[in-house]
Amino acid sequence: MKIKPKVFNTLAELHKAMGQPSPAHPLISIINYGEAVFDPADFEHGTILDFYKISFKTSFNGKIKYGHGFYDFEAGGMSFVAPGQLLKLQEEEADYSGLSLHIHPDFIRPYSLNATIKQFGFFNYTASEALYLSEKEKETILGVFSNIQQELNERIDAFSQDVIITQIELLLHYSNRFYNRQFITRKAVNNDLLAKLETLLNSYFNDEKALLNGLPTVAFVAEELYVSPRYLSDLLRNLCGQNTQQFIHDKLIEKAKEYLTAGNLSISEIAYKLGFEHPQSFNKLFRKKTNCTPVEFQQSFYKN
Repeated sequence: MKIKPKVFNTLAELHKAMGQPSPAHPLISIINYGEAVFDPADFEHGTILDFYKISFKTSFNGKIKYGHGFYDFEAGGMSFVAPGQLLKLQEEEADYSGLSLHIHPDFIRPYSLNATIKQFGFFNYTASEALYLSEKEKETILGVFSNIQQELNERIDAFSQDVIITQIELLLHYSNRFYNRQFITRKAVNNDLLAKLETLLNSYFNDEKALLNGLPTVAFVAEELYVSPRYLSDLLRNLCGQNTQQFIHDKLIEKAKEYLTAGNLSISEIAYKLGFEHPQSFNKLFRKKTNCTPVEFQQSFYKN
């Protein structure tokens, strides 16, 4: 019999499971993990939260598995979880200190944040793609957490929800800024990932895997690189100004031009070798990316 993950529909249920008092507000709370008392075995089959979770982890005891290796995250960082995501409390993560903000969707539903929160891609990142902060950035984030906690402790009134919503938006915008900084400052790691993506796509098209398996998808390349699809797209936007789908298409067009200039394959044969089910789809994409059809490109090449 398959054991199902533990589901928390309310913040009160989570507080109880973590050995904490009931939350001051039923739809938003902060848990200090240094004060939490729980048995990791109770969560070994995973958990599903019916609310957002923003964690600021100040230190870890151990390392987190990422792909085929382990990475030292003892300095701590931030992670973001959207409602309905399956979480695994890994042994490496079981012992850490820090704060965790929980926001039920009903708390933000009357506000524009209900729609805009979905635009923050880091809610779809994995644990290995956490946000790592400088000391100054940590102070900034802790300041926002402190403001929210103070509002919950002292001022639950007609204005408190508006004030807290403003603080949540500030927290998300700061996180967005710091993630963009992280994409820039971690150039060695990011450029290594970009090089692996280049190699992966070159191999995919050169070895004619596209002919057998079809066009490479964003989900496929992300899985091969051990990153989440959204993280990969956000990273590529910062490195080269395009998302993963656009990057794949550019590599595909490069390969198409090689075939077209060789002149020994028909347009249909090229389309099939690149993974298209229908040559018309190949023609449409090629024209969109180059402003000419494959035939026009081929003819212009031989004219030159």
